[in-house]
Amino acid sequence: MGVPTTPAVATSSGSPGRPYVLLSCATSIDGYIDDATEQRLMLSNDEDLDRIDAVRAGCDAILVGAGTVRRDDPRLVVRSERLRRARVARGLPPSPAKVTLTARGDLDRRARFFTVGDAERFVYCASPAVEKTTELLDGLATVVDAGDPVDHGRVLADLAGRGVGRLMVEGGGTVHAQFLTAGLADELHLVVAPFFVGDRRAPRFVADGRFPWHSGRRARVAEVRQIGDVVLLRYALSERCGDS
Repeated sequence: MGVPTTPAVATSSGSPGRPYVLLSCATSIDGYIDDATEQRLMLSNDEDLDRIDAVRAGCDAILVGAGTVRRDDPRLVVRSERLRRARVARGLPPSPAKVTLTARGDLDRRARFFTVGDAERFVYCASPAVEKTTELLDGLATVVDAGDPVDHGRVLADLAGRGVGRLMVEGGGTVHAQFLTAGLADELHLVVAPFFVGDRRAPRFVADGRFPWHSGRRARVAEVRQIGDVVLLRYALSERCGDS
């Protein structure tokens, strides 16, 4: 995969398949993914960040919402040189493709999503904002018309048509809730940090919604692992998720 050098607009392929979807999130004990300050709250530790890097390296694409691109300015690249070399040895680019979703197309060309690394970049955009977003991101990303509002199933079908077999969704909370309530997630990695935030102004893991997993239909716990001072809870959300 290479970065497009000319503006590109595409329509979703409509493929009936979809990638394996793995959601990844870290929270406080009381379920917050950040605090209410302008500084980013560190919830993981170094050992867990290495684990996340390995999970990224095993995926074909990484997806975050436009709000996360604006607020956190993530790079979304594989950090480990060893893992990057291993991907290249398998005939893959050093880091997975980057994917974001936007309703309005209000993205900054200077964001690290667009400027760091040489992975392919896809922006799935609500139909009314496609033209504006294409002009804005000229030469930086492939802009895909994803319907109005953005249709997550359509996004996944299009990614599958582009060869994405395994997708890692890293947030934020709105995007996680959208994939979960739509029943489009196969696996959840939830890391719990050993402290409380205790501020209702802060963002939580997910907002209110009708989720397929509830008291009458419990998700299956695939793994519980202590990683330093945090705990990884791995949930199987579909039959596609194994125990390994």
